[in-house]
Parts: sequence; structure tokens; C-alpha cells
Amino acid sequence: MDYGWYLFGFKGRINRANFWLAWPIMLCMMMLLALLTSTVGKLLGGLGSFGFDIKDIFAVLDPESYRSLSTNDLYGVVGKAIGTPLFLWVYLAISIKRLHDRNKSAWWMMLFFVFPGLFDQFADRLGDSYPVIFVGYVSFAFCIWGVIELGFLKGTKGPNRFGADPLAPIDTRPPWDQQSEIEMVPHKAGPPPV
Repeated sequence: MDYGWYLFGFKGRINRANFWLAWPIMLCMMMLLALLTSTVGKLLGGLGSFGFDIKDIFAVLDPESYRSLSTNDLYGVVGKAIGTPLFLWVYLAISIKRLHDRNKSAWWMMLFFVFPGLFDQFADRLGDSYPVIFVGYVSFAFCIWGVIELGFLKGTKGPNRFGADPLAPIDTRPPWDQQSEIEMVPHKAGPPPV
């Protein structure tokens, strides 16, 4: 398998098994980066604690998150600045390829990921009212729908507008060569055999 395309490319299709396989791969990458950041932070005198959260992605749009930064957690901020775009890219790549397998465009990620993430980031500032609660329920429904769509439903059979079926059997036989099937026996000049 081409892991560069699998984890970082946006074209083509992947099946459900490859979608679920990407999660342990991303988890191992996160643990490796967290371990590296913690080790560097402890060696250089920082706090050394580190972790990733889905809110880190949408905190970029929130000015309140910048006000809470301190110089004591410089190594954690640098680790998140490296890791968050990397893991967002990998998540979007595998999710979009999975949507392609379902014959859906990448714009569905707006409903499944962006809208619920933005609501979750800013929900505490919206207050408690019936419209906000309704939007929260809609956001939750989109999240559940996205999980079902990406992780549990079969892809389209056969090729679609995004590429070949990832579950189609691969024909390893050499292509049929018509010329090799025609046997031409040259005539011999001479008396017939006795």
C-alpha cells in the first residue's frame, strides 16, 4: 500500500477497513509526537505535559484561546502547532477518500466535521436558549450521521466518478494477446513426408 497517498492524498477511494485502520495509525503518530514533545520539554526545563484534542483544531478560530497561552507551555504550543495541522490533514484525507467511496463529494465534511466542531468550540458563549439547544441537537445528529456514513455504510459497487472500486478483485493475469493465440505454421518446400 502506498502510505503517502493513503494518509496524505485526497484523490481516490478507500474502503471501510482502510478507514478504520487509519485511526490506530494516527493514534500512534500522536503518541510519538506527544512523547517527543514531552521529552524535549523536560530536557529543556519546560513542563513536559502534552496532549491533543479535537478542540485544538477549532481553537485556531477562537481569540480566547490565544489569551490563555503562557510562556511556561511553549513546548506544548510548538508541538500542537506542528501536530494539529498534520493530524487534521490526515483525518481530512482519509475521510474525503471514504466519502468518495460512497460517491459523495468532500463538501459533506462541512456537515459532518466543520459545523459540529465550530458549534462545540463556541457553544459555551451562546448561552442557554431553545434555538441554541436545537442547533446543538442538529450538530449532534450530523456527527452521528457522519460516523455512520464514513465508518459503517458500504461504498458504491464498481467504479464511480472518483475512481475504481477499492474492493474490486485485481486481475493479475497478463492481458490477452490475440497474436499469440493464432498459430501460423509455415509451409515447407519439398516433398511431403512419408
